Amino acid sequence: MVKNLTTKEFKDLIFDFDKESKWKFKGDKPVITDFFANWCGPCKAVEPILEELSKEYNGKIDIYRVDVDQAHELSKEFKIRSIPSVLFIPLNEEPQMMVGALPKTSFEKTIKEVLKIE
Repeated sequence: MVKNLTTKEFKDLIFDFDKESKWKFKGDKPVITDFFANWCGPCKAVEPILEELSKEYNGKIDIYRVDVDQAHELSKEFKIRSIPSVLFIPLNEEPQMMVGALPKTSFEKTIKEVLKIE
């Protein structure tokens, strides 16, 4: 299941950018974070894909959504300029951002190559 995150929850679960100057992932499994807005058409197209992926990769990946209209500080920290923007967070490497309404095949390829999940 895809869960919406506030900035505080992001800091608690993923990365506290107020306390750390260098990337330090707090999670125990890879994460996909979708930066979206309710008024964004392409964001609405990505939402069902994320729901499908959350079922297919249940227990292997955490999938979150961040409403850029509610999480200004977090959006600024990750320099979100257009949405949807999707942050792929592997366990032991730097996160990678992809911008745009990606098709499911692109998500699957990135999950395999960046998150190292089969």
